[in-house]
Amino acid sequence: MAAIRVALAGSTGSIGTQALDVLAAEPESFALAAIGATGRQPEVIIAQARTHRPEVVAISDPAAAPGIIDALPGIEVRVGPEAMASLALDADVVVNGVVGFAGLSVTLATLEAGRRLALANKESLIAAGPVVQRARRTPGAELVPVDSEHGAIHQCLRATDNRDRVARLVLTASGGPFRGRTAEDLADVTVAEALAHPTWSMGPKITVDSSTLMNKGLEVIEAHELFGIPAGEAGFGIGFDQIDVVVHPQSIVHSMVEFTDASTIAQLSVPDMRLPIGYALAWPDRITTPFGRIDWSALGRLDFEAPDHATFPCLGLAYEAGRVGGTAPAWLNAANEVAVEAFLAGRIAWGDIARVIAATLARHDGAPASDGASIIAADAEARRLATDILIQFTPPVGAPR
Repeated sequence: MAAIRVALAGSTGSIGTQALDVLAAEPESFALAAIGATGRQPEVIIAQARTHRPEVVAISDPAAAPGIIDALPGIEVRVGPEAMASLALDADVVVNGVVGFAGLSVTLATLEAGRRLALANKESLIAAGPVVQRARRTPGAELVPVDSEHGAIHQCLRATDNRDRVARLVLTASGGPFRGRTAEDLADVTVAEALAHPTWSMGPKITVDSSTLMNKGLEVIEAHELFGIPAGEAGFGIGFDQIDVVVHPQSIVHSMVEFTDASTIAQLSVPDMRLPIGYALAWPDRITTPFGRIDWSALGRLDFEAPDHATFPCLGLAYEAGRVGGTAPAWLNAANEVAVEAFLAGRIAWGDIARVIAATLARHDGAPASDGASIIAADAEARRLATDILIQFTPPVGAPR
């Protein structure tokens, strides 16, 4: 069989670099057709292109393009805001590892081109769920999640062909760096402490989201979009009341599916994002390289506990936005991105992230998510309001002003 042609959007980030590891481990199965990034790390994308020799390199920031073009003779370099979205036409599978709302164009372009989307950019599905759902109905389009939790659910659901027998989805959360601590304990935490994740190596934005449990809240909405749309379409008819979160600090059980007879099927592996990346690339087959193998004799124990909603209110805010629907998830995502950026810059305290999001959602205008333009408008309005709300907060002691 011919090798599967792969394009990596966000190739210089955590997902992109680990996807390159998977491709290097399986050269007979996959061929790298294209890579794309913002261009803010020109030396990294130049090195990737020279090592892996894709046919196309996409750069979204025109200011970064001249040096990259000069460094890569013989490779087509596409430049501009839609350059990464254009990669959908060059590959059988597109890995969307772009961070944040900026990944929406890649998600839509890939599905509308009838290609398989290996989705690591949860924000585009969360913010633009109804629009993405329409794109998923394009003939040939497939969406296979790369998140470890949703990749786990995707695998567990292969146990049944009867959608009516799925009772509950259970997403596991590591608990992040602040598991077991109270709100009072966390009043003065630093950026460095929030970025010290105990089990996963991720980019700064998603690591902060893990510390607030917003990452898990976004995953609840994502699970509803992936698996909970009305039965008879592509989902299992799962509502928000049937999507639970449990804290599992070992990060060995990546998520579970409970069936109507109370049987529960889980997917387990050592924490390694290359496993769900490889699963999404090879679907419906599997790769042969063993990423994330467990040493059962040394595993010891698996612990589970309920999340602390009082200390980590972002999880409840996500459930609230998901139940409201429409553009509320887009507002949630936008406000979170603004607040996390402000925290990383030292402009607000860690506990203020949830306060900014709550204050922004309180002003949600109830607009429907009718098309791409409405999603972009909702995102812009929520960012404007969240930015205004930030002014109310005093920077933490010792933070740069």
